[in-house]
Amino acid sequence: MDKRAGRTLPLSGPRRVICDLLHFARQVPTIPVQRWMNLAPLQEARARTDPRISWCALFTKGYSQVAAAMPELRRAYLSFPRPRLYEHPISIASVAIERAYRGENVIFFAHLRGPDGQTLRALDGHLRRFKEEPVEGYGLFRRALDVGRLPGWLRRLMWWYGLNASGLGRARRIGTFGVSSYSNLGAESLHPLSPLTTTLTYGVVRPDGTVPVRVVYDHRVMDGGTIARALARLEEALNGEILAELRGSDGAMAA
Repeated sequence: MDKRAGRTLPLSGPRRVICDLLHFARQVPTIPVQRWMNLAPLQEARARTDPRISWCALFTKGYSQVAAAMPELRRAYLSFPRPRLYEHPISIASVAIERAYRGENVIFFAHLRGPDGQTLRALDGHLRRFKEEPVEGYGLFRRALDVGRLPGWLRRLMWWYGLNASGLGRARRIGTFGVSSYSNLGAESLHPLSPLTTTLTYGVVRPDGTVPVRVVYDHRVMDGGTIARALARLEEALNGEILAELRGSDGAMAA
């Protein structure tokens, strides 16, 4: 046997789901917009929380608050039976969660319904459970595994129909915006691919509290100026309402 030869590995169910997602994500004309933010007060307040609130919970709630005031961020492009836009009444965040599953690091997508209406502690608790509890304990994760076992032609048909036929069904199945970040690993994503209208990502928060925050958006639904304004409002929300809640949570725990 030639020891220089490699080996062939079959695609796991979760890997097939990611391949399907990227197949449709490549069809979306996405453009990234970035803003450097100064979150020093928020960083200081976060350092005093115990257990420490994750940056993911902070950014997810802040972006959902912005989306509540800017309906463009809750819209999606649908192509069947005719091109149109659908606007969902609330935000549903689809957060990329890396899990170890059967000897492989894979991505699942956890849904947070109406993050702007939940407390930071509740959001952070949900995210921790998504990361730590058994994969089979969540219906959304189980459905992803079930879909990954189906034949390729059927998976693609289900994806196409789910993305294009019903706005309500689309929002319930894949969410209204995505959140993906590698900042806890000391890295950042430059242009994450997703079939969602907008995907929020952020880099490593520096010691002085500055951080690059990026939104990748579907140009069919909105224009870059809308995203630039949304990023400005996000910084205001993080240093305003989110900071106030974080300080209040810290004070309540101290009491």
